[in-house]
Amino acid sequence: ERSTKAHMEALQLLRQLEASFEQEAHYVPRETGLTLMESTEENHDNRVSAKCRDSEVEQLWSLTSFFGYSTQTFAQAVSLLDRFLAMMKVQPKHLSCIGISCLHIAAKVVEEQCNIPSSHELIRISQCKFTVSDLSRMEKIIAEKLNFQHEAITALTFLQLYHSITLMYTSERKDSLNLNKLEVQLKACLCRLVFSRAKPSVLALSLLTQEIEYLRSVDMLDIAKQIQRHLKITNDELLYWRELVSKCLTEYSSSECTKPNNKKLVWTLSKRTAQHLHASYNSITRLPTIPEGIPGSGLLSRGGAGFQMTHFTL
Repeated sequence: ERSTKAHMEALQLLRQLEASFEQEAHYVPRETGLTLMESTEENHDNRVSAKCRDSEVEQLWSLTSFFGYSTQTFAQAVSLLDRFLAMMKVQPKHLSCIGISCLHIAAKVVEEQCNIPSSHELIRISQCKFTVSDLSRMEKIIAEKLNFQHEAITALTFLQLYHSITLMYTSERKDSLNLNKLEVQLKACLCRLVFSRAKPSVLALSLLTQEIEYLRSVDMLDIAKQIQRHLKITNDELLYWRELVSKCLTEYSSSECTKPNNKKLVWTLSKRTAQHLHASYNSITRLPTIPEGIPGSGLLSRGGAGFQMTHFTL
């Protein structure tokens, strides 16, 4: 019975893999739009550059960490952002509103309702200069232009499927292939526009095979190669993206790289607010240090075995 159940689960995973593989082309951003972003100068007034886009994605990663969103929400938001930017002519001044709108759309699809902040709170925390009505209007524009109906097929979709398939068939320790680590590596790649050109299935397999080789698992590598053959991914294509992934992760792991998920929010205060906070801080009454072990003080007194409660004197 157990083997039958495992066989059914394996078939289900393979069906999901094939269905995702058939649909992934619909969610790859337009190549002409990506090329235009890559060729745009950094400080261009009327077009979004690759560096400008990458900075916005890093900001979305920071907000994802702040609100406790899942990697799935982040991946969906980046997919929406890239497809929209590759389709529309966007001025840099509107990019923050577009990025936050993509994150909000993704969160409403992926996250539990109770974990999603209000539009006002999202704008306040992100410190962007637009209104709730601006956000609502931009969400509608993005949803209409992308014909948004359900979640996109992303590299995370494949990464999770590959991980499940590998663990199902491997005879080695299952905890050695850490999905959380793979997801962090994927986030780092998504912060680079170049990876928006990769097929999600290939980017995910590049991450998986690189991690498996790091683990030196012959068994898992054989499973990954079977997945590659099943999806007809060529060695040349996989090697090309493997090299780019390796370079990206080397740069990301360097001490000079500021990790988006570790960034601290920097609050911009007006002069008036800063003066008020300074005055409030200085007006705080300093309380005297409370001595321990005074009888009848109602405080904690030290006994033979740690602390003991004493009674309050009224």
